[in-house]
Amino acid sequence: MKNKSNTISLDTMIDKHIGKKGTLKRETFEYELSIDLLGQAIREARQQKNLTQEELGEMVGVQKSQISKIENSVKNARIETILKVFSALGAKINFSIEINNRRLAI
Repeated sequence: MKNKSNTISLDTMIDKHIGKKGTLKRETFEYELSIDLLGQAIREARQQKNLTQEELGEMVGVQKSQISKIENSVKNARIETILKVFSALGAKINFSIEINNRRLAI
C-alpha cells in the first residue's frame, strides 16, 4: 500500500480556515500576527543584548511591567514607547504603509 502525502500551502490553509485575503477576518488575523511578531522581535533583541526587562525599562523610562506588556502584546502600547524601545536596543526600524493596494513612501 502506497502512502500518499499531499502537501497544502500555508496560504491555502489560512484561506480555508481564516478567510481569503481582503476579508475582515483575514485582515484581523494578519494584523494580530504582525503585532505578536513585533513583540517577539523586541524580546529577542533584548535577550541578545543580555538585558533584563527592568534594565530595558530603565533605558526607555518605563516600568518593567510595560516592557513585559510590549513583549507579550503590543496592541496597547504607544508607538512612541515602541520606537524608544527599538532605539534603546540599537535596532533599525522600517515602516511600510499601504492604502488601496498602493504602497506609500515614508
